[in-house]
Amino acid sequence: MSRQLPLDLSGDPSYRRDDFLPAEANAVALAWVERWPDWPGPALALAGPSGSGKTHLLRIWADCASARLLTPDDLSVAAFPAVLDAIGDATSVALDDAQAVAGDADRERQLFHLFNWLRERGGWLAMAAVEPPSRWPVALPDLASRLRTAQVAEISPPDDALLAAVLVKLFRDRQVQITADVIDYLIRRMDRSLAAARAVVDAADHQALAQKRPVSVKLLSELFADDDG
Repeated sequence: MSRQLPLDLSGDPSYRRDDFLPAEANAVALAWVERWPDWPGPALALAGPSGSGKTHLLRIWADCASARLLTPDDLSVAAFPAVLDAIGDATSVALDDAQAVAGDADRERQLFHLFNWLRERGGWLAMAAVEPPSRWPVALPDLASRLRTAQVAEISPPDDALLAAVLVKLFRDRQVQITADVIDYLIRRMDRSLAAARAVVDAADHQALAQKRPVSVKLLSELFADDDG
C-alpha cells in the first residue's frame, strides 16, 4: 500500500529550469511553457494533481516572461488595486492555485478584470490548478467565457521512471549514496507525487544522519513501519 510520511519538507524547493525533470507525464505542458510567446491565445492553464510539477512549470514560465506571481489572495477586493500597481509595466502574470478563485464572487470578478487588463496591454496569463478551467465551479459567466479561451496543458501523475529520476537527483543533491534497491523499494511504497519524493528523501536523510547509518532498505522499512504505527 502506498503511504506518504507526514513530515515537513526541508527548505524551499528550487524552481529553476535546470531542476525540472522532463518526462512523458509533463512533456506536453513543458512544450507549451517553452513555446511562449508563440501561443494561440493570451492564456495558458497548467492542470495536474498535487505534486505533479505544475507550480514548477509555472515558475519557469514566470521567469522567462518576467511575470508577476500571484495567488488567489491577491485577487481580493482589498488587495487587487495594490496588486495592479505592483505589476506596473509588466505584461505577464502567473496565477498559482488558480482554481481557488472559483466560487468566490469577488475573486472571480477580479480575475475577469485581470484578463481584460492584460488583454488591453497585449499581455499574457498563465495559471496552475488541479483541474482544467472547464471543471472549475465558476459562477460569473463572463469569466467562464474568458477561461474557455485558455490553452489547457494537462500533467499526469509521475510514472515510475520519473519518480526514480527524481529520487536519484534528490539523494544526489544531498550527497547521499543509495543503491537501486532503495529506489525500487521507495517507488513501491511512497505516494506517487514529487512532493512525496521530497518528503521521503528528507525523512531518510534525517534518520540516517541521526543514527549514523547509510540509507538502506532496512532503514526505510523502519521509517515506513513508524508511519504505519
